[in-house]
Amino acid sequence: MTPANETPVRVGVFGLLGSGNLGNDGSLEAVLGYLRAEHPEAVVDALCGGPEVVAARYRIPATRLHWYRGEYRTASRAGAIAGKGLGKLVDAVRTAAWVRRHDVVIVPGMGVLEATLPLRPWGFPYSLFLLCASGRLFGTRVALVSVGADAIGNRPTRTLVRWSARLAAYRSYRDALSRDAMRAMGVDTARDEVYPDLAFALPTPPASASPGAPGRVCLGVMAFHGGDDDRARAEEIHRRYLDGTIRFVRALVEEGRPVRLLTGDECDAPVVAAILEAVDSPLVTAAGAASLADLMKETAAADTVVATRYHNLICALKAGTPTLALSYAAKSDALMARMGLDAYCHPAREVDADRLLEQFRALEKQSAQLRRTLAERNKDITRRLEHQFTALTAALFPAADHAHALREAP
Repeated sequence: MTPANETPVRVGVFGLLGSGNLGNDGSLEAVLGYLRAEHPEAVVDALCGGPEVVAARYRIPATRLHWYRGEYRTASRAGAIAGKGLGKLVDAVRTAAWVRRHDVVIVPGMGVLEATLPLRPWGFPYSLFLLCASGRLFGTRVALVSVGADAIGNRPTRTLVRWSARLAAYRSYRDALSRDAMRAMGVDTARDEVYPDLAFALPTPPASASPGAPGRVCLGVMAFHGGDDDRARAEEIHRRYLDGTIRFVRALVEEGRPVRLLTGDECDAPVVAAILEAVDSPLVTAAGAASLADLMKETAAADTVVATRYHNLICALKAGTPTLALSYAAKSDALMARMGLDAYCHPAREVDADRLLEQFRALEKQSAQLRRTLAERNKDITRRLEHQFTALTAALFPAADHAHALREAP
């Protein structure tokens, strides 16, 4: 409880939230769960990509991240270009005003310090820089919590990301690879910690009373076109990924295996449609997952999971289901290694259906042992995330942490 003579702490959450990416929204959900459990007195609102969705789903006030609504559409006409340019100036003022109203701003997870997917410097990297610079200017503590980072080739993007990290009051990373990448980009990471991805803090779904069809395979797909440095080869990479995936699904169907298609972002829907059309079998169905909880339920009901998106992998691993990664970035390899499944990674850029089938069959042969391994690794992750939230309270809510310590003192 907040004493009557004290103002409740004002907490903002920031990011591409409510924009159709289930992983981003899952990270937000985990942080909101932490705030409601440990700091119920906090007044929380969001500056985000999809304010209507965030306000309706999570019942917090939400403001649109960008003044110009066409921010993420390609601008080719003079009016659109002028709108984007004006939007950058307006967003600087809007972001500063929003930050100034808060005591703390949390950026919950997400790959905010990486460019493993196509990214323009004046899009989200610029928005993140405005946030962190405003926090430093107005004394608002900005925390980058269990975020992802990677080496960035584009110089303007790298500069904005580096300065955003430097200006943040608190940083933690979802893997050692991310911390190493920021160190290589010139950020002092001596006091930064590594914790599991925030999505691991979400509740594990209970065992289903009606398990999935025997032999079910969940296949998590992605509108994959390579990374930020692959723009010239984007369509070639996508076609190779899609063709290899379709061949893999066909092979499973020929063996009589039911295949459940999963997505992690609204932009993945065309990939699902392409697979359904190409394979054309009642054994292949698509899940309508609207959250990471839905994805976890789907993966928990499967015998085996093969997935591309990072948070599809997390859902399957947290559910304890043997999983093979169609890996599109080093973060996926690092996650699989952490969970003891590093032998079961396949490159998304070079999907070889025959090789993928070999790895899949090897995975299934080790299913019982891998389920035991995942159970142990998940226990350790739970302990690490409890430490993360304790550290976050100490860094961002020192008065609350002091009061908590006094209550626990003998």
